[in-house]
Amino acid sequence: MWEDFKKFAVKGNVVDLAIGVIIGGAFGKIVTSLVNDIIMPVLGILTGGINLTEAKWMIREAVSETQPELTLNYGQFLQNIVDFLIISFSIFLAIRLINRFNKKDEEEKKEEAPPEPQPTKEELLLTEIRDLLKENTGS
Repeated sequence: MWEDFKKFAVKGNVVDLAIGVIIGGAFGKIVTSLVNDIIMPVLGILTGGINLTEAKWMIREAVSETQPELTLNYGQFLQNIVDFLIISFSIFLAIRLINRFNKKDEEEKKEEAPPEPQPTKEELLLTEIRDLLKENTGS
């Protein structure tokens, strides 16, 4: 069982996945900073200085310390939607770029591939004989 686990853990796919998770985590921090520090302040200016992450709808005022206010924090929800849209669009662009490079590599390989081998004289002769036999037996 240990040997099977080592084979599984050392496979390229597992290592690639681990690298992807690490890069994805760092990429998530960059996108979160982009949204929080650049996009949301501009959006706040456009909406008249409202900080969208603090936007909420009051359902019930605080009655006491044991019963705090009850709110729907839709601003944070909007923030998460903007984060998701930016991350998904960025991933889409990255995958599109990778696919474009892969397509170019495939086209280059097709261009470099040797042409289809031409049939030898024996193969041409055998094909001709086969066709003649089909004609004679078919009539």
